[in-house]
Amino acid sequence: MQIAFIGLGNMGGPMAINLHKAGHTVKAFDLSKDACAKVAAEGLVIAASAEDAVQGAEAVVSMLPASQHVEGLFLGRDGAGGLLQRIAKGVLIIDSSTIAAATSQKVAKAAQAAGIAFIDAPVSGGTGGAVAGTLTFMVGGSDADLERARPLLEKMGANIFHAGAVGAGQTAKICNNMLLGILMIGTSEAIALGVANGLDPKVLSEIMRRSSGGNWALEKYNPFPGVHENAPASKNYAGGFGTDLMLKDLGLAQENAMAVKASTPLGGMARAMYAMHSIAGNGALDFSSVIRSLQKNG
Repeated sequence: MQIAFIGLGNMGGPMAINLHKAGHTVKAFDLSKDACAKVAAEGLVIAASAEDAVQGAEAVVSMLPASQHVEGLFLGRDGAGGLLQRIAKGVLIIDSSTIAAATSQKVAKAAQAAGIAFIDAPVSGGTGGAVAGTLTFMVGGSDADLERARPLLEKMGANIFHAGAVGAGQTAKICNNMLLGILMIGTSEAIALGVANGLDPKVLSEIMRRSSGGNWALEKYNPFPGVHENAPASKNYAGGFGTDLMLKDLGLAQENAMAVKASTPLGGMARAMYAMHSIAGNGALDFSSVIRSLQKNG
């Protein structure tokens, strides 16, 4: 299949590469020249622009940072038309960005009016999952559009869940990431407490992992350097999922909670903590670096 892939960051780049490795023709684009160079080294074709990428495409996959980027890309900004004016009728758009559900619904409505199919399909699984092709997709859209997308999603992920209509995937994602943000803070607090008392972080992490405190952060993404060799914590918190991205997702969760009058006190406290961590200059570091703010020398 001819695929346009727009957004080649820590998650999007490996996803595009996996589609290429599966035999699809992927024409990719990102505003970052470095991001383009990384996927070009794997044999992908780099488009001159997003408009160039979608020419002749049968499917368009986007992985962008926030709502305004997705809306601007597809609907246009500052008087300029968006990609929906340049994508052929019948093409399927798979947006894997994590954005507001209302934005997904707005873009989907415009796409439908143009004869273009749209699903929101945000992901979970981290950069390791993106590289390994084991991501979890949370899909919002029609049954028919999901089935069209499934052969592509299966090359990038191991788990595909149909959450409901357009926007439902985004709602599931912000619920998941709110929980992840809370769990990472709790995990960091527990490890920092143990280390302050002289415990070995590896031993403590294994004890908790196999006990009632076990969670994904302990299992796959430990925030203490040296516990997991491939975790961002062991790479000076480089790469991974940035603090500012977690802060953005927690903000989406709080906005949604206000809209539906849901009570999310821990989510609100987690957002405040990541905001302080970002203000302290850690916005570009992986979100697990929040443990630094909990240590004596943090």
